[in-house]
Amino acid sequence: MAADNPQAGQGRPLPKKESDLFKGVVKHYEVKQYKKAIKQSDSILKKFPNHGETLAMKGLTLNCMNKREEAHALVKKGLMNDMRSHVCWHVYGLLHRSDRNYNEAIKAYKQALKIDPENLQILRDLSLLQVQMRDLKGFGITRHTLLSLKSNAKMNWISFALAKHLAGDVRGAVSVIDIYLGTLTDGSPELERGFESSELAMYRNSLLAEIPDNYQEALEHLDTIDKLVVDRHAWLMCRAKYQLKLGRFQDARETYMSIFKRGSSEDYAVHSGYMCSLLELDGAICEEALTLDGTGTLATMMPLTSEQKQKLMEVYVNGELSDEIPRSHALKRIQLTLQEGDNLKNALDA
Repeated sequence: MAADNPQAGQGRPLPKKESDLFKGVVKHYEVKQYKKAIKQSDSILKKFPNHGETLAMKGLTLNCMNKREEAHALVKKGLMNDMRSHVCWHVYGLLHRSDRNYNEAIKAYKQALKIDPENLQILRDLSLLQVQMRDLKGFGITRHTLLSLKSNAKMNWISFALAKHLAGDVRGAVSVIDIYLGTLTDGSPELERGFESSELAMYRNSLLAEIPDNYQEALEHLDTIDKLVVDRHAWLMCRAKYQLKLGRFQDARETYMSIFKRGSSEDYAVHSGYMCSLLELDGAICEEALTLDGTGTLATMMPLTSEQKQKLMEVYVNGELSDEIPRSHALKRIQLTLQEGDNLKNALDA
């Protein structure tokens, strides 16, 4: 056995020629050149027919060629020949993952990590399955391990913050982002205006808003990232929402008017928010109105009093909205939802 498998029980590597061939097998597999990977695997197996890692990689490659039964047999044989190889256990996990047997794949990954606890690729694969299986605690531990091993990678910081967020530790997620930003030096692209830095800033802001009764801090944070954010529409929508939640109805109304002026006159969610600010409704109603789909607005969500309808009509028919966005189809549709009886009939006939 030892002559056929240089790694069996001793951990001795393949000779240089076969070692280079094995690296080629992995490379060809990664770029989906499966026939070349099989050919190089066979070259190794001619001299070392029981080499576990080569058997496992050949099996994994055959699995991608829809030869499932042969693939399983080879991977299992490779694992039996070298159970102390993290490669064999990793491949075994990948095979289970392709069969959607995720729990067994996770077990195999964990076994591989017992042998090579700092393997970044296996840790990444494990974290993906953990979050897919909703093992949020395990996902957080794995992402923390990845961050500890490679703290200079932005993705590891963001993923760990996401792990904290998913586990319900919102303030912890904010702290992780703050620590990451603190590691950056002046002039770093992450601190300049750009899409990635903008999205990260808005994500941090959304976390602040998720903390109970924390809309004031979230609103203040929006002011600090004003020049960093690229998505101005999202920034304004968040600002208006926080102002509504804080009862600053006049400020919210002005913000919604700014959104209309930017070309969002057909967005019914903006109209709902504007109505809430105009009628000065409580936060729960505003929250529900802002989540309506399609052409739904506050006017279709709940019965309005005559006074409320009249107040809305003043701005939608002969007021600031009719003057600012006179060609808006949403404006004309909402005018109809605010009318009833003969007035509605006359408006439809007009």
